[in-house]
Amino acid sequence: MASESPKPGPASTAENVDAIAPASRAFIAAPPEKVLGDKAAKFIAEHGEIVFDYEDERAVLKRVDIRILPLLLGAYFFQQLDKSSLSYVSIFGIIQDANLTSQQYSWLSSILYFGQLAFQPLAAFLLVRLPTGKVIGTAIVLWGATQALLAACTGFKSLIALRFLLGAFESLIAPSCIAITQMWWRRSEQTLRTSYWNAMNGVTQIVGSLLTYGLGHIMSHNIYRYQVIFIFCGVSTFIYGITFLILMPDSPMEAKYLSEREQLIAVERLRANQMGVASRKWRWDHALETLLDIKTWLWFLIMTSISIASGGIGTFGNLIVKDFGYSNFTSILFNIPFGVIQFGCIVGSAALATKIRRKGLVITLVSLLPITGTILMLTVPRNGHTKGALLFGYYLVSCLGAVTPMIFTWQGQNTGGDTKKKTTTGVVIVGMCAGNIIGPQVFNTKDAPLYRPGLISALVQFVFVGALGLLIPMYLMFLNKMHERKRVELGKRADIVDESMFNKTEMQRPQDSELDQKEQVTSIEDDNGLQDRSDLKNEDFIYVY
Repeated sequence: MASESPKPGPASTAENVDAIAPASRAFIAAPPEKVLGDKAAKFIAEHGEIVFDYEDERAVLKRVDIRILPLLLGAYFFQQLDKSSLSYVSIFGIIQDANLTSQQYSWLSSILYFGQLAFQPLAAFLLVRLPTGKVIGTAIVLWGATQALLAACTGFKSLIALRFLLGAFESLIAPSCIAITQMWWRRSEQTLRTSYWNAMNGVTQIVGSLLTYGLGHIMSHNIYRYQVIFIFCGVSTFIYGITFLILMPDSPMEAKYLSEREQLIAVERLRANQMGVASRKWRWDHALETLLDIKTWLWFLIMTSISIASGGIGTFGNLIVKDFGYSNFTSILFNIPFGVIQFGCIVGSAALATKIRRKGLVITLVSLLPITGTILMLTVPRNGHTKGALLFGYYLVSCLGAVTPMIFTWQGQNTGGDTKKKTTTGVVIVGMCAGNIIGPQVFNTKDAPLYRPGLISALVQFVFVGALGLLIPMYLMFLNKMHERKRVELGKRADIVDESMFNKTEMQRPQDSELDQKEQVTSIEDDNGLQDRSDLKNEDFIYVY
């Protein structure tokens, strides 16, 4: 919720805070028949007013973190494990055992993203209309079953058909994780939570490498080693999907593990986001606004660019390391430090962005690491004595994994309205899919051991991402100025405080104004935070950089 600042000045975000949240809040519920928009607003109207302080909110946040966050971590972990399994089996002879050409192997990676691309509009629609927990749980079960069935495929046609189907089911995972993050946490909390579940990319590298190392030693005359890996990954995912369906609530309003008071606090604390919680109503005006919003295409461009680089390096990473002069099993083990570095970079960059409150700047700084790593891989000679330098460059490139979750969070924090949130995420995911389709195609085993065309392409993308990280905040600043003028036209204060971005200290500190010791009272009817308004149509929405 945006509250008036006690000091005059420019529109205030968490980057320029003149006031802090009151110690307690009281919200007056309007009659249900007068409440429009978000289901959360109707939930509050039906249950009456609620008063709570920081300690109450912290207790609810802890319960949300304990229950919801681990489920998200598991969902993204198994998605990445299954998606990465093709890279793991690449050095265990799937190309030879399934009689694949180099180009066919590249297409097995790209086709998964064609599946995601084709089903992304349906995914956005389903996430608005259906219970989110049920949607993502069902998707996990279906893609786990599909992953296990890949073990029955011994040729290109069957492999590519099931990889497409795997992409179709996985099209729901990333947007669902983003939607759940927006639904359960305040904007100030979303950056770190998003980094946690995205950091499963690094965990997958560690666990997947160890699993592949062990499973790869299984020798049989009846089954290929790549089939063993597909079966293990698929069955594990299927079992987790059933667990997710049982434990994951569909929204804070339907979380049976919370008391009624805790449910109300979980909903009320999100009002400050000015983004809504869940409407279950598709709005075509929001969908149209998504396509006409310049921000949408800025997110699309930056996501496509980083995905081109990550798609190629992710698919050919094991082969690149192998061509440094290492054996198959050693190449797998060298992916463990890759995963550790990626995990640390994802969480570390998110912590930095949360502290300095500048995501664009952090994206640019992170981009410098893979730029340096790619230059090393392009310029260091392959003479058998430079393995360490080449491996160091490869590990620097692993830091690219920190950019994608930052983009997910950044676009999510700057979008309001249930349908617009889902459709904007859908467009961003389309960019990710397009990049991951293109990426493996610019790498080719014929270019081994240098892979110069692919690495040069990746270098160009890293530079472009770094430049956009500096340019996008300028447009967001312009939008904040536009909203400030609109508030003045409507007779509101120009200087409002974005409470959704407060840190713990700011939330606990009492206000230095005449509102000290008083509760702040707001009517649901008069507050835009739960009225399912898009960010461009909500003058109280403050964009974050």
